Amino acid sequence: MKYQTINGHDFYNMVVNASNRLLEESEYVNALNVFPVPDGDTGTNMSATFKSAVKEIEGLNSSSIGETSKKLAKGALMGARGNSGVILSQILRGISKGLEGKEAVDAVELAIAFKEGSTAAYKAVMRPTEGTILSVIRAAAEAAIETDKKDIVELMDVIVTEAKVMLDKTPELLPALKKAKVVDSGGMGLYIILNGMYDALKNDIKAEIKDIKPSEAKMQGAQGTEDIDIKFGYCTEFIILADASKAEKFRDDIIPMGDSQVVVGYEDVIKVHIHTNDPGAVLAKAVQLGELSKIKIDNMREEHREVLLSKEEYKLKDQNVEAAVEVEEAKKYAFVAVAMGDGITNIFKDLGVDYVIEGGQTMNPSTQDIMECIANLNAENIFVLPNNKNIIMSANQAAEISDKNVIVIPTTSIPQGITCVTMFNPENEVAENEEALKEAMEMVKTGSVTYAVRDTEMDGIEIKEGNMLGLVEGKIKKVGESHCKVAEEVLEEMIDEDSELITIFYGSDISEEEAESFTEKLEEKYPDLDVQCYEGAQPLYYFLLSVE
Repeated sequence: MKYQTINGHDFYNMVVNASNRLLEESEYVNALNVFPVPDGDTGTNMSATFKSAVKEIEGLNSSSIGETSKKLAKGALMGARGNSGVILSQILRGISKGLEGKEAVDAVELAIAFKEGSTAAYKAVMRPTEGTILSVIRAAAEAAIETDKKDIVELMDVIVTEAKVMLDKTPELLPALKKAKVVDSGGMGLYIILNGMYDALKNDIKAEIKDIKPSEAKMQGAQGTEDIDIKFGYCTEFIILADASKAEKFRDDIIPMGDSQVVVGYEDVIKVHIHTNDPGAVLAKAVQLGELSKIKIDNMREEHREVLLSKEEYKLKDQNVEAAVEVEEAKKYAFVAVAMGDGITNIFKDLGVDYVIEGGQTMNPSTQDIMECIANLNAENIFVLPNNKNIIMSANQAAEISDKNVIVIPTTSIPQGITCVTMFNPENEVAENEEALKEAMEMVKTGSVTYAVRDTEMDGIEIKEGNMLGLVEGKIKKVGESHCKVAEEVLEEMIDEDSELITIFYGSDISEEEAESFTEKLEEKYPDLDVQCYEGAQPLYYFLLSVE
């Protein structure tokens, strides 16, 4: 067919068909992950983002391409997951800007809209990297502007052709792609979208949205469930103004006094968190080390009863029964963190994080997921800890959209996030805390142990499917057969003469006995370092490791 112009109905069929195609190919796009680790999620993220976009226009039935594209962009913006999803949402946002207020567009106007999409995508990335989805949209947009095609089917043919040419060039632009013998996964996702749009127009496809259920990120409040058994009733937090070298012995001394102990020393300060039934005994032992500051004791049983009462009040409200619910005054600070694994989630909750979003590798929360947490918080200032480099852009996008004061601390790992929470000072002003948390995250070296999902070679290291992989700051440094041995080698790479603390979070595939044995071995190997071990229960990663 030939199209001199396209309207809202045509554009609807184009993007819905594109969404369906991307859904069908999402696992293939995931498999293009450069690293041979089991967390390639570009296809999942882009498909979930685009599905959120087309869901926004479902049932719209508008002939206006401007109206359709505007709603599409809004859906993508709120549903954006991962860096690839955020960039895709910005492409759609730019295209929407180019189509704004138009009932129908011709080839020239559509080409300009694609150019707007490319421009918006580049602006969204602080340091644009060629050889990625950015290169693909730029090449496609430039070809659209330069061609003299008047028929929009022919224009889309040019766009798709040039997108494929650039996609095939991505390994030449990014050495990591060339070594892995793959094209850029984000670029492939975009190519599939463009091809789906082209096919819908060329073959006059009347597309229907295919129903999928992408993994939903779960928002968890800091309070427990109705059947919770609170063994230790007082959440006790304070600071000891004392030499940080005394932190390890103090932690050992208070172990019998409760659970959820977190004792972190830094220079002349020791920060303490514990759940206990006798806060006085803990404080009495602490004051022997030095002066106490910022003491905070909460009765968790009382808070839990209030939560259950609040739930009952909301049930009554749903049944149209009047219930007087007192509106609390906004607190100064609140925290939102992203975490994967029940153990790690509980640690964040114990440290006072208000909402923990279940997510991380393979399950990046969307902008909407983060926005919902922010909206539910009655606080003047809200800190967000993404704890994963692929979630930072979604968090930043949520912060930009929100009408609240949201500060994103760009943590790229769970240990960084936990360190930030422990070093937070509620008495400081916002700017002071932001600076302090960014400095705190830089003190943390992060490592991890997972397994290889395919044979490959990275930086001269030969990797076989099933090998244990040791990563330091996201880069593969060690390969072996034993996860404990590889973890030990990773720590050797991270520890230096300034190191004081090793923290281990063991995953769902590691038993408590194995974790304890590994910890004891490290304590013998590094007698001058404090070694802490926590159940993280995270999937895919046998160990998350940090050195401070």
